[in-house]
Amino acid sequence: MKATIRRSINNSYEAMSQDGRMFTLRIKGKTLPVPKWEYNPIAVGDEVSFIAHSDREGLITERLERRSTFTRFLNKVSLNQTIAANMDQALIVSSVKSPSFHPRFIDRAIASLHGCKVIIAVNKRDLGIDYERDDIELYKALGYQIVLVSASEGDVSSLIPLLKGKVTAFIGPSGVGKSSLVNLITGSNQRIGEVSDKYNRGKHTTNHALWISKDDIDIIDTPGIREILPPLEDLVELKESFPELRDVRCRYSDCLHDGEDGCLVPSKVEDGSIDEGRYSGYLTMLYDLKSVHSRIIRNKW
Repeated sequence: MKATIRRSINNSYEAMSQDGRMFTLRIKGKTLPVPKWEYNPIAVGDEVSFIAHSDREGLITERLERRSTFTRFLNKVSLNQTIAANMDQALIVSSVKSPSFHPRFIDRAIASLHGCKVIIAVNKRDLGIDYERDDIELYKALGYQIVLVSASEGDVSSLIPLLKGKVTAFIGPSGVGKSSLVNLITGSNQRIGEVSDKYNRGKHTTNHALWISKDDIDIIDTPGIREILPPLEDLVELKESFPELRDVRCRYSDCLHDGEDGCLVPSKVEDGSIDEGRYSGYLTMLYDLKSVHSRIIRNKW
């Protein structure tokens, strides 16, 4: 039998089978064959094969191939953690202020996504927004769809049509109103956090990913994340997550745009055709991942 994981807590998984029944599943033999850099073998959204041993319980025998992922690197265990899988699209939620719009978080979230469309939702529009704001216009120019919403005013009308018939992972730091949006759209009662006056950032509320459905809308609500490091993988994949860097044809096809001979990116940053802030954020991620890789190799040998 096959099923889709709806919730994951410790080593127990709630899943819906293809015939619409809910099962509580565990991994047969307690382990599954996974790539060496993976921390968790199963994530919300994963499709699995399982053997039912009652009408409500079963054992997972295989994780089916993933079509898309939202994955971050966990420093404390030096492994990649997949938070959501097999979504059609990801909605990265930011806010106008309280906390303020955070482009570098958005960049890191995009770099942690693979195989799905990205939409950026800017919440708290009721607090006032400059429609000519450079950082928001920049994402539009790069081809990302921007949706302005207000959870406090119940204004999600522009968002609903984009979610119909799709599985959407909601991603964002604590305090931007991600759970409030989920509650408005699905009628669920996800806990809503406050924003710290001292640091102007959110307090964690959601502590694990959860699949929530209503009518023709399926949402994977992910935990609020303050810091995010893209997964450890081929560094070319990081470059591919930046459209303006991906399309630059340097002397060498494997150029990482980090001072290599014949790299064209610095001149494009200088003439303004590539945003300096995004490029600086890319280099920070690149150096972080290189440092992590060096540390792992050093400890291994």
